[in-house]
Amino acid sequence: QVHLVEAGGGWVQPGGSLRLSCAASGNIFSIYAMGWYRQAPGKQRELVAVITSGGTTSYADSVKGRFTISRDNAKNMVYLQMNSLKPEDTAVYYCNARRAVENNWGQGTQVTVSS
Repeated sequence: QVHLVEAGGGWVQPGGSLRLSCAASGNIFSIYAMGWYRQAPGKQRELVAVITSGGTTSYADSVKGRFTISRDNAKNMVYLQMNSLKPEDTAVYYCNARRAVENNWGQGTQVTVSS
């Protein structure tokens, strides 16, 4: 079991930036990938970005070139730098940690982009 706590959400105007963080604790040794998902009202939860234990990153087409996922293994942290934010980025963002035996989720942090 992995415990995840997200932080950094909030309100920002279109074109602005936010940086989300996710702190992992518990059985962190077995994590082979971490990512960020988001869920907007009336929509399914969707993958935003993922980073593997080897450092390979993948992004949803809608955020490519604007968002960057990164890790700090020494601090057991994963981050999502979000630039050039758009109103359609508004959602609850969830941190995810994947192990061979389980999938772990944080409680989520709200990101609101509006003028």
